[in-house]
Amino acid sequence: MTTRKTPTTTRKAPATRRRAAPARRTSPRKATTPKARPRLLTGGNPQIAKADGDAPVQAYIAALSGWKRDLARRVDALITRTVPQARKAVKWNSPFYGIEGLGWFLSLHAFTRYLKVTFFRGTSLRPVPECASKAKEMRFVDLHEGAPFDEKQLASWIRQAAGIPGWGG
Repeated sequence: MTTRKTPTTTRKAPATRRRAAPARRTSPRKATTPKARPRLLTGGNPQIAKADGDAPVQAYIAALSGWKRDLARRVDALITRTVPQARKAVKWNSPFYGIEGLGWFLSLHAFTRYLKVTFFRGTSLRPVPECASKAKEMRFVDLHEGAPFDEKQLASWIRQAAGIPGWGG
């Protein structure tokens, strides 16, 4: 007598429980609301998306705190009065000022204790601004809280810088 083996039946694995999906947000995140303030990076420098025009520059300035905001407004107004045709943009979390066809001549950047005005071809300015850079032609002017600065000299440098080929031009 031959015995016949029956195929082994496989048992079903126990069903795994699936977690319920978390409820989806119906309201927008804080970062997308128009009233949300930009994130401040090191030194209080606002994180503003790259964009061309006056609006992103004004958003950058508005996001600065206290004395930095007031000083940045003064510098922006001085640039606008001195070189009315200057184009503006925010690049790499800094306002840039330039002339169409000549490139960028100046940028502004916030640090903890000062605002830095960068002249990309600063060695071409007369007199040459004091603060040197690792970049051969670049020069800086550091503006500190409460410290007076020579607005007439800064305007002269702005006017000179706008008339020479700048960075990216």
